[in-house]
Amino acid sequence: MYNILISAAAALAVLLIQIFVLKLVWWVALLVALIVFAVIFVIFSRIVMKKVMASIEAAGKDLQAQPPRFEKAIRELKDALQYSKWQLYVGGQLHSQIGMIYYMKRDFSNAFPHLEKSFFKNWAATAMLAVSYMKRQKKDMMIGTFDRAVQWNGKEPMLWSLYAYCMNESGEPAKAKEILAKGLKKLPGDEKLKDNLECLEKGKKMNMRAYGDLWFQFHLESLGALQRYQMASMGGRMQRRMGAKR
Repeated sequence: MYNILISAAAALAVLLIQIFVLKLVWWVALLVALIVFAVIFVIFSRIVMKKVMASIEAAGKDLQAQPPRFEKAIRELKDALQYSKWQLYVGGQLHSQIGMIYYMKRDFSNAFPHLEKSFFKNWAATAMLAVSYMKRQKKDMMIGTFDRAVQWNGKEPMLWSLYAYCMNESGEPAKAKEILAKGLKKLPGDEKLKDNLECLEKGKKMNMRAYGDLWFQFHLESLGALQRYQMASMGGRMQRRMGAKR
């Protein structure tokens, strides 16, 4: 990372000048050098992150437009990848966003290489990668990816349910129950996790639609099912509006 290298080079130069030119004692020189490293590192980090956040905000506005400007948002995020050499984790965060956009527009082939490079703390991107492994019949890779996701994002109830759902779909209902039980240890009292565990114990399908759009973004149901859900949701909203007018 350029930021670290530049900061370290500047700190080393200051250290050598203090020891060999100014003849300061080594511990004083080291302390000053560390301060120089921290100051330069923070300054460069803020400059880089300001540019990265500007690209992410611009991409966000494109996605919120009607209709969404997917390709423009992707171009802006890809342009920001130039800063990944300057700052740690910037590349992973940007690849997460790019991969998620491709995935949500059902361009799975382009989404996959970006999701593989996604930031480990972005649970949605990591979960999309795990689902992609499942669809590619790579069960071990799916499990490993989900395990990494819940390790870093254990407080996300949807993630536990999604992991259990994929295990159940892979023919492992017992493991799916174990996953939901682990999720309940992290999130005691979560009603959706409890409901899904009860469904599996009764031999029923998990109620993933309780998560709404958060569930449908993973494209584990057919387009027809999604359209029927959206139509039903629209109908429900219209009925509520009519009831409110009365």
